[in-house]
Amino acid sequence: MDEKTEFSERLKQAIQDAGYNVRPIVLEREFNTRYWGHPVTVQAVRRWLKGESIPSQDKLQVLAEWLQVEAHVLRFGGQPRLSVIQRKKRWYETVEGPEREVLEAFMELPAEERKAVRTVILALVKGKS
Repeated sequence: MDEKTEFSERLKQAIQDAGYNVRPIVLEREFNTRYWGHPVTVQAVRRWLKGESIPSQDKLQVLAEWLQVEAHVLRFGGQPRLSVIQRKKRWYETVEGPEREVLEAFMELPAEERKAVRTVILALVKGKS
């Protein structure tokens, strides 16, 4: 098996493990709601799923965050360094009070609404610079 095919198999497994259907239209929709660059096409994600291409590093990072896997594991295979639960616990323990409440509410929003909230927050941060 070549590296593109192996990546495809890991991607499909990660999508299933995250509770999504392994379909190009699902992957395209979920990816584009999280990616800040130029949207990808259904044809591009179909190539990822068929083992015909591997996404660039910035796209791979978005996939990994969405699917809650480590980017290097998604790309190359192997064992994760930290489990998803350990990673979440590490940052989650440092957040308290109203900030934790806001982050929990944010995570419950649908992906499209989370993207809108991120846009507002980043615009506010850039305005302070």
